[in-house]
Amino acid sequence: MPGYDPPAVCPNGSPSIWGEALRLRWDIRDVLIYAVGIGSHDLRFVYEGHPDFAVFPTFPIRFGTLGAASFATALPPSLGPLTIDAERFLEMHRPLPTAGTAHIRSRVVGIHPRPKGSSFVEYETLVSDGADVPYCRLVTGQYRRGVNQLGDIEPFEGIGTTYSAKLVPPSAPPDVTCEQWIADNQAMIYRLSGDFNPLHIDTAAAKVGGFDQPILHGLCTFGHCASMLLGALCDGDASRFKKIKVRFSSPVFMSSRLRVHAWHDGPGRVLFQAEVEGRLVVSNAFFEFDAAPSPSKL
Repeated sequence: MPGYDPPAVCPNGSPSIWGEALRLRWDIRDVLIYAVGIGSHDLRFVYEGHPDFAVFPTFPIRFGTLGAASFATALPPSLGPLTIDAERFLEMHRPLPTAGTAHIRSRVVGIHPRPKGSSFVEYETLVSDGADVPYCRLVTGQYRRGVNQLGDIEPFEGIGTTYSAKLVPPSAPPDVTCEQWIADNQAMIYRLSGDFNPLHIDTAAAKVGGFDQPILHGLCTFGHCASMLLGALCDGDASRFKKIKVRFSSPVFMSSRLRVHAWHDGPGRVLFQAEVEGRLVVSNAFFEFDAAPSPSKL
């Protein structure tokens, strides 16, 4: 991965706003591996020969935190199995090409001490083309466990917009329910998109993280939820995807059935949550989409 510039801080000790932009490249193979990794069976995302072949909209979530200023690397280290996704937000401005390059830059927008030797770190990431026209915006919240103190880094927040507000779905039965089986090798497939945290494949590493067995990547759960909702609410039309936000409440294991329940919250918006055998795994979540297909799709 390219190096970062030396850290620069504001007078109050907060980090500089944006890190050095990174230039990343992807191709059709990357797009296909990602779509299969999130369990998609839609030929528009898993077959390059389909006339409407497209990048699944959550593909760029894998770029979250890349391009952060080197300040981020100065945070007290946390072992891979002890670093866990907590929240994710993705706002699409326009689709990514099925192969191409993008500029990614990130900044730390908050550091919050948490009990039991951990910290909660929030990043904001912008993905754009070479002319600086945005593709999407991401917000990442990570728990870094095993961090007993922040050292010389002061806790701070407020230099960016995050999406940590509590979202409570109605008590009424859901308007939409969909489900998908998580295969026993799903994490093995998803990790080929570049997330090699051993927590998701190595039983010994999982035990270091406090789990009896490897857990599914949070971003794979994220992709499964997006895939099910896009199919149920937008007929799988990627051009209608706008925003999605989730909070990971508990882990998902392989060989389990993931169920998503959604409630309409106005035109083109649902609140949703996901569960496995009655155990809540995704909460404080919403999905926004174009309520009607574009004229070109009619």
